[in-house]
This record gives sequence, C-alpha cells and structure tokens, in this order.
Amino acid sequence: MAKAKTSFVCSECGGQAPRWQGQCPQCKGWNTLVETVIEATTPGSSRFAALAGTTGRLQSLAELEPREEPRTPTGIEEFDRVLGGGLVAGGVVLIGGDPGIGKSTLLLQALSALAARQAAIYVSGEESGEQVALRAQRLQLDPAGLKLLPEINLERILATLKEAKPRIAVIDSIQTVYSEALQSAPGSVAQVRECAAQLTRFAKQSGTCLIIVGHVTKDGTLAGPRVLEHIVDTVLYFEGDTHSSFRLVRAFKNRFGAVNELGVFAMTERGLRGVSNPSAIFLSQHSQQVAGSCVLVTQEGTRPLLVEIQALVDGAHSPNPRRLSVGLEQNRLAMLLAVLHRHAGVVCFDQDVFVNAVGGVKIAEPAADLAVLLAIVSSLRSRALPRELVVFGEVGLAGEIRPAPRGQERLKEAAKLGFTAAIIPKANAPKQAIAGMRVIAVDRIEEAIEQAREIEA
Repeated sequence: MAKAKTSFVCSECGGQAPRWQGQCPQCKGWNTLVETVIEATTPGSSRFAALAGTTGRLQSLAELEPREEPRTPTGIEEFDRVLGGGLVAGGVVLIGGDPGIGKSTLLLQALSALAARQAAIYVSGEESGEQVALRAQRLQLDPAGLKLLPEINLERILATLKEAKPRIAVIDSIQTVYSEALQSAPGSVAQVRECAAQLTRFAKQSGTCLIIVGHVTKDGTLAGPRVLEHIVDTVLYFEGDTHSSFRLVRAFKNRFGAVNELGVFAMTERGLRGVSNPSAIFLSQHSQQVAGSCVLVTQEGTRPLLVEIQALVDGAHSPNPRRLSVGLEQNRLAMLLAVLHRHAGVVCFDQDVFVNAVGGVKIAEPAADLAVLLAIVSSLRSRALPRELVVFGEVGLAGEIRPAPRGQERLKEAAKLGFTAAIIPKANAPKQAIAGMRVIAVDRIEEAIEQAREIEA
C-alpha cells in the first residue's frame, strides 16, 4: 500500500511546510508545525467555501439597500450585551475559555430559555446525554423544548441539522468533531479547519444561528489555526480566574456589534447570573484610605466601568528590580516608569513595582496610564489618594496627557456612583458642568501629580 503523503501545518496560522522545522516560515512561531495527511479534495468540500456563501454578481453599491439584522434575545442580559443585542440568523459565534470556566453552563442556560420560543439543538461532543441532563437538573432548568444530539461525526451532525432545521444550534466543541473525508484525528488542524468551514457554510445557507465552543491553549488563545477566527462572525472569550465566583465574557470580534464589549457574570449554584453593577466588583472595600490605590474609569465596549488600580512600590533586594503587572500590559509599565522619572522627577529605578487591576479584569486601553502612575506615586510616598477621586488619561513619552474616547460618559458614570472629583486630560474637559463632580483638567504628568497632592491636602 502506498504511503500517504503528508505535510506539516502550523497550529497557529495554518501555514504549510514540506518538512518539519523548529520555526514556522509564515508566522515565525516555534514548535507549532504538526504533521498532517494531505487529503484529496472532494467535490463540495472546499475549506473556504463557507466564505463565499452564494454566487455573486457585479453590482453598484448605491443599488444596495442595507437593513438592520433582526436580533433574537437569549434572555440573559449580559450575554446579549456582548453579542451586540442578541443572536443573528445565519450568524456563527465562536466562544472560548479555560476548562471549567462556564462555557457549557452559559450556553445550556441560554439554549434552555430559547427552546421555549423556537427550535434549538445542543450537539454534545464532550459529554454524554446523561451528563448534560444532570447539569440541566442541577441548574434547575426547564429544557422541555431543547433537543440533544450526542455526536462527533460531522456528516451525521449536518444531516440531523438539515432534517430538524433548528433556528439555533450549539456545537460543544469543535475540537471533538471529525469528518470522514479526512483521515487525521479529531482536534488536528485539518479536522478543525474543515469542520468549521462546513458548519459555517451550513449556517449561512440555512439561516441557522450557530454557536461553536473552542478549546484554548496555554497562552489563552483559541486552539487550532487562526483561520477559525476569520471564518466566524463573532469571537467571544471567557476571562477571569476559575477560583473566583465572577466570570467575564469579552467580544474580540463582532460583525454585528461593538468590539471589546464586556459581560460580567457571577457563578452561583444555579449557573451564571448577570451582574447589574459590575463596577462594585472591581472596587475594593477599604475600611480606611490606603496608599497605592487609584480608581480608573475605563471604557469596555459601550460601557463605562470603574476599576481600582493598586500599586505597591518597595525597595529592591536584588540588583534587578522587579516590574510586575496583573491585568495590565507589563511592557507599558516599564515605559510609564521611565516617563515618571524623566518628566516628573520621581525615581523608581531602585524599587520593585507591582501593579494590579482588582477583580481579575484585563485592561488594554492606554487610558489607564494616568491612574497607574498616580497609584505608583501614592505608594512610593505612602500618601493615600482621596476615596472620591477618579482618574483616566493616556500618558505620552513627552509627559503629555492625551485624551481618551467618550470622556463625558466616563464622568457621568463616576458621578452616578458617588465620586466627586476627577483628574482628566484637558481635551476631555466637559463643556457643561457635571452635577456634584469637580473636574480637574491637566495636560502634563507633573501637573497631574501636583493636583493630586493638593486634593490630598
């Protein structure tokens, strides 16, 4: 029997190489090439056929009449927020997260509520029917109209979906599904890419909303080729510590809504419950004022969120002082310390600096710069900032304070929660006064530190 032809496919980018090598020639990732059998192309099995949809014709853009896609609410407010208002017919949602963080629990809750109004199917590839039924019983759900299909064969799954014609279907998870057209094992790059493309094409042609669960790697990214993220319409990630009772769901891609939208949930005995006031989670409750604490008003999608930034500055006991940040970008912390030294005269080169965002939230926007620096200065000088003070603003390398988007909404959210003072960029100064809020607009880092000292006094 002739030996099957193989090639080496990158598990990160999907690039191919004729032989194994330590580094992928496309994405330059190390130890990511996996041997895969080269499969013969069969009619109708093009991996990227899902992207084409139907045959197009040349037409003028002015002739097209755009329409708003109707939404189907899931009944879970925080989940709908992340999705952009609800599920869209024919849309494909990819959701990933660490094992045991609550992906299957959230989807079973949403599907049980939707099954009362329209046809829904839960395809379980990781658990048996009895295990899924036991979880539904433990969560006290009413899955009367919910159909369950314990299956991992792609052809059988597609045949069942075409026959049942559900409005919503969940595939849990894509790494367990395999196609008979390929000889590689389930979870391999070829299987994940082929199965995702076939399922996406079915969703686009039938109008079924498809939710796909994906595994994540040690780095927290979705396992398999990145082409999986490009095929789907929406990519959601679970964040947060599995040892904490709170879960965060963030939208990293959404063709039907805002990107970087955040949903906050609390894990209870009856499943995940939406948190109506998430700012309370990210603000520590101190019995008295403490040094090294500063409240930031960050913008997560369309929602202003108050997060406490904590800093601890301590004398270094080694030749190389440590710089550690949790929830914030570590390289940016080193840059901010250099700006603090050069333009404000605050020396930290002989100090260990630790920065933490309370509650396990990850903050990517640069508007957190000013809050980080004020927290560091507060800890270094052992002088607490006022409890009623909130801060936001990006810090440039020249020491200037740059504006942040949606400054007015941030200030209104802070005033609603009882904060009475704010240090913000001068370009974000509101044209009209905000009731109960004293706004201090600054344009330099040294000016911001001086204003914070005056508020302390």
